[in-house]
Amino acid sequence: MIDTHAHLDALEDPAGALARARAAGVTRVVTIGTGLDSCRAALALAEEHEGVHVALGIDPHQAGTPEAARVDELRELLAHPRTVAVGETGLDYHYGADRAAEQLRLFEEQLALAAEHALPVVIHTRAADADTATRLRGHEGTVVMHCFSEPGLLEPALEHGWYVSFAGNVTYPKAESLRDAAAAVEPARLLIETDSPYLAPQPVRGRRNEPAYVVHTLAALAELRGVDADALAAQVDANASAAFGLP
Repeated sequence: MIDTHAHLDALEDPAGALARARAAGVTRVVTIGTGLDSCRAALALAEEHEGVHVALGIDPHQAGTPEAARVDELRELLAHPRTVAVGETGLDYHYGADRAAEQLRLFEEQLALAAEHALPVVIHTRAADADTATRLRGHEGTVVMHCFSEPGLLEPALEHGWYVSFAGNVTYPKAESLRDAAAAVEPARLLIETDSPYLAPQPVRGRRNEPAYVVHTLAALAELRGVDADALAAQVDANASAAFGLP
């Protein structure tokens, strides 16, 4: 099993979390850089631990800050052999709508980096459906919709063959719209993540999330889709390999 999106550098004990993940059958993790220091920390973890790959980006919350001016430094890090994607990047108008222009500029710069390096792009989007869809329709590379939470983007995702990744919030009692979306995604485009240390799935809600807990989201989605959990784990693992070019 793979956790396709975790923030290992935000965990107090990444090594311990990875050991617990392996014990739970989670043998691969894509850890995410959200700024230059975070990216370097993610790369250091990947160098230290087998099965850890990295996506490197500057997230939209840092648009309009000095961090957003470091895209050239990000370009240099993308050459690292453990790098499998650009991101997370995107638009968040729920937080920071007053910096929409700056977010768009940073997003477009990172889409260009993904195209330049022929890497998939990992998308964070919230309350920005129209602008997100418009920018991604013009992007020819692989798109991963991380922590899918905007049902308005389901139609363009299905139309364009974007990968759609679900986190622990799909298991919450009031998340009917997310479960409807999860049921609609074709098997070959479905991914599962923790977004740890955030959004622990319902059976462990209230705890600090970690990669081992991806098995709870897997179980919920297998039940929702009416498939065997082991078969779904194998499908998601194959999808992640295809999306991120993993060996």
